[in-house]
Amino acid sequence: MLDFLVRLQGQIHAAISADLSAFAEQRDWRLLAAMLPVGILFGALHALTPGHGKAVLASYMLGSRIAAARAAFVAILMALIHIGAAVLLALIAAPLVTRTLVGVGRAPSLEFVSRVLLLAIGLWLVIRAFRTKPHVKGEGVAVSLAGGLIPCPLTLFVMFYALSRGVPEAGMAFAGAMAAGVAATLTAVALIAIFARQKLLSLGAWAHLPFDKVVRTLNALAGLAIIAIAGRALLA
Repeated sequence: MLDFLVRLQGQIHAAISADLSAFAEQRDWRLLAAMLPVGILFGALHALTPGHGKAVLASYMLGSRIAAARAAFVAILMALIHIGAAVLLALIAAPLVTRTLVGVGRAPSLEFVSRVLLLAIGLWLVIRAFRTKPHVKGEGVAVSLAGGLIPCPLTLFVMFYALSRGVPEAGMAFAGAMAAGVAATLTAVALIAIFARQKLLSLGAWAHLPFDKVVRTLNALAGLAIIAIAGRALLA
């Protein structure tokens, strides 16, 4: 499966390069409009590759009590931050980014900050499992920020390639389309995690386990999972 996703990533890069090159030569806005649905598809498929906060998002949803609509908001916000960070870096902070047009872009400082924030969120979830007041307002937004702060490498590639061809507007339009695709994938992950949480709670009720104990256990496990994800990334 991982080999397939790696090959898919290469095919996506090649297809985007060809589309942006064609627009740069022809300046045909109909061509750009035809590219946008492809951008949505590419964004959704790209979000299936490692990264993009899926594990963090799923872990948080398993340990939270938020409803489906709120979960979708958290997922969409994470996608927008993930794509938006890459667009901003490409436009105003390109010298800070290590990149090549044939590879992926990285922003080490933002990656470090994101992982430290994730560690803090993971610790908070573990602590929250033992609090009498388990929920704090704005918690989901913090998860979106920490999980989405690392810039999307595909968006960095698109923006740098578009800037190199003198068509930044095409890069931004394509990035917007990819944001919709990434948001769709992350929303699906969040909703699946909520469904799994409900099944676990139902199983706990069937086993006559106290509801509050099951919720606190899920909180603690979610926090430990996020700590493990962030810790492994920091040590990599």
